[in-house]
Amino acid sequence: MLTVDHLNVWFGHHPDRVDAVQDASFSVAQGESFGLVGESGSGKSTILRAIAGLIDTWSGTINVAGRPLTARRRDRAFYKTVQMVFQDPYASLHPRHSVDAVLSETLRLQGMDDIDRRIARLLDDVGLGRGFRFRYPHQLSGGQRQRVAIARALAAEPRLLLLDEPTSALDVSVQAEILNLLADLRAEHGLTYVMVSHDLAVVGHMCDRLAVMQGGRIVEVMEVGALRQGTARQDYTRQLIAASQGYARA
Repeated sequence: MLTVDHLNVWFGHHPDRVDAVQDASFSVAQGESFGLVGESGSGKSTILRAIAGLIDTWSGTINVAGRPLTARRRDRAFYKTVQMVFQDPYASLHPRHSVDAVLSETLRLQGMDDIDRRIARLLDDVGLGRGFRFRYPHQLSGGQRQRVAIARALAAEPRLLLLDEPTSALDVSVQAEILNLLADLRAEHGLTYVMVSHDLAVVGHMCDRLAVMQGGRIVEVMEVGALRQGTARQDYTRQLIAASQGYARA
């Protein structure tokens, strides 16, 4: 579903250029859930933004469903295949647009008809129900706003979802609900996920494989079973696992 080869992403120009991602390579199979983990600033979200077309200063190769992407162009067909769910649902939703307006706009941009029926189905799919259709973001809780953001991403009927820390801005009590919703949607719709997270427990619950990033580079790609058993090959990965276990005990 997704292949990334020798990806480099940078910001600015010499002598002030910052190389945010360096020589990153990984692949994600159809229906797989793949995690990107690492400390803040390691380049995880930057990779997602390059795939989504939000950053155009990159080199290397990105293929989605066998189709190569260019740095400066994403067409409608791409956004029918790939959608992104952002970290902060309040920032990613227009504060003066109702849920109906948010979903209707997405459906119209994708050239879909029977919008009323589709909106009702989307709200049911994310566990909100039709009573939320004409509410505004400030009238929703954090978890409800993220459900709207997920519904907006699903409106295009994509095959690949890019999840940029979708639960980190939510209360702990709500995080499990959103993660379970994402797991159910993946099984129901046959979706492929690429999930960014700094929480190894979330990745262990949601993903099949993961890549560990440090300083803009992928230092290890591993099965989630190896993560759960703590059998990493690289010292940095072992340090991450140990830190995560120490945090859980605390």
